Amino acid sequence: MEKFQTFDGLKLAYSDEGFGLPVLCLAGLTRSSTDFDYVAPHLPGIRLIRMDYRGRGQSDWAQDPASYAIPVEAQDALGLLDHLGLEKAAILGTSRGGIIAMTLAAIAKARLIGVCLNDIGPELAQTGLDVITDYIGRRPSFAMRADMAAAMPRLMPGFANVSPARWHEEVERHTIEKPDGLHLTYDPKLRDAVLAMANSPSVDLWPFFDAFDGLPLALIRGANSNLLTAETAQKMQTRRPDMTFATVPDRAHIPFLDEPEALNAINAWLENCK
Repeated sequence: MEKFQTFDGLKLAYSDEGFGLPVLCLAGLTRSSTDFDYVAPHLPGIRLIRMDYRGRGQSDWAQDPASYAIPVEAQDALGLLDHLGLEKAAILGTSRGGIIAMTLAAIAKARLIGVCLNDIGPELAQTGLDVITDYIGRRPSFAMRADMAAAMPRLMPGFANVSPARWHEEVERHTIEKPDGLHLTYDPKLRDAVLAMANSPSVDLWPFFDAFDGLPLALIRGANSNLLTAETAQKMQTRRPDMTFATVPDRAHIPFLDEPEALNAINAWLENCK
């Protein structure tokens, strides 16, 4: 991966592969650009750009965890587009990446070609938020990746028909194995930023979602998601009846994006973006 420098001096990792429609992939809260390894082989003919947020993956950690915030991360995304000399890009946003996309629509809509949201919307279910605040910033309680991979079916309720090999890939991508056990692939102080946000007044994200007006839009939802409810997905469809929508069976938060239902939605959305 290459690196670019942010407005406040951090070096963030990114990859830039292929040619064609530029698609910027923005991962989930604690995750990295490897989230899109599964879908990448299924997307020929596009320029696939991936970024590790500050404090995650191969990017620098911030001295002040308060900068692990959506407005800052949105500014980082714009900084990457500027670094690459791109006036516009389509956004494939998983979870937090989708909220960053909503923020970009509100503050820099002219930079967007279209947006595909992966299991995220303007309303977040408290059940899913509680799960996030419980695990974030805490090391896994496993000595080896193989132990955690074997436990994933229990740790990830709502997922079915997932091969042991896939769970092993997930654990390998999102943990570091050391003699004293597994470590996180992100700054543990991300927990401080998330808890501070949880204790702040809530923000109405529906105006941010409505800022997608006029842009090609798609939504992928895990059928068993604990963060994006079916009711919220229906509200989103009511507000944007032209939105491409897919429900992925046997998936909770978040679909891997290489499921047939997800790929069909992504490809339909990409056609609308061209």
